[in-house]
Amino acid sequence: MAGRDDLGACAELVRRGDPDRFRAAMAARPSARGVLFPLYAFNLEVARAPWVVSEPMLAEIRLQWWREALEEIAEGQPARRHEVVQPLARALDAEGARLLDTLVAARRADLERAPFADEAALWDYLDATAGTLHWVAARALGAAEEDVVRAAGQAQGLAAWLSAVPELEARGRLPLPDGRGEAVARLAKEGLGRLGQARKRRAAVSREARAALIDLAGSAAILARAAAAPARVAEGRLAPNPLRERLALIAAASGRW
Repeated sequence: MAGRDDLGACAELVRRGDPDRFRAAMAARPSARGVLFPLYAFNLEVARAPWVVSEPMLAEIRLQWWREALEEIAEGQPARRHEVVQPLARALDAEGARLLDTLVAARRADLERAPFADEAALWDYLDATAGTLHWVAARALGAAEEDVVRAAGQAQGLAAWLSAVPELEARGRLPLPDGRGEAVARLAKEGLGRLGQARKRRAAVSREARAALIDLAGSAAILARAAAAPARVAEGRLAPNPLRERLALIAAASGRW
């Protein structure tokens, strides 16, 4: 597990950059935070790499740096002196590091900022990013069925992606393969379907591993809003009300994600 100082640095990064996951990690038992905060801090650093520099080549260098750091972790080499890499190395095994490398590779799609070819390409991206993040967290925490965790992670990833559409468009990205209302509604319904299938097999995720899925809180409500009124996506009006969001977090923390 990460040391206290390392964990505090990761937690602060997540608190400032990904408040939803910060609340999810804080709702988890303390022993799980040594896995969740380093993973969430890593994910934040990688996710924003294509957006914080003006030149794609500089973003490519940033992503390559993370791939090399993960390769060193996978090979059992000493972790780089970095506020996220060192606690991340303590949270991962070799397979976990290799899985995260696929997440970094998937983020290269954000460098070109080209639209997804079709819905299948978007789902592949969501699985490689959100699906992989949830699976790495779950397998580090306890026993779980990979396909269940990945399906839940894909749904959470879609909810987050739809919520980010206005910002992505403002940054020059075409985030949806088809922005028409009926296509957006269909996509959201597919996300609800994947989440529903994962929920039916909730028992395949151990109590310990369920901490990796607390950040699903609110995802179902977001997807339901997008399915019922797809215009909300472009308008940035998908967030559930604060009380409902709090209740969803409490439920997810108790294992009813």
